[in-house]
Amino acid sequence: MLSREEVLHIARLARLAVSNEEVEKSRVQLSDILEHFEELKKLDTAQIQPTAQSIPLENVMRDDVIVPSLPPDDILANAPHREDNSFRVRAVLEE
Repeated sequence: MLSREEVLHIARLARLAVSNEEVEKSRVQLSDILEHFEELKKLDTAQIQPTAQSIPLENVMRDDVIVPSLPPDDILANAPHREDNSFRVRAVLEE
């Protein structure tokens, strides 16, 4: 089981503020996770090909289809500020 100091060290590395209650809960949870990894280490994976993905991926992109757009007045109907056919926002970049 992880010690309280180890959990606090992990929290510090992750830049997390943890309460005393969270430290104890994390000790149990992190220790359980590490125990599961110990079990996985016992498996013989010598014949298993390394992979980043366990199932094959395929691209599910669709063809672009041109469709009519909504009218600008409908799109900008609830805009707090507008200028011509655009949303008007305050500048956020410094000069």
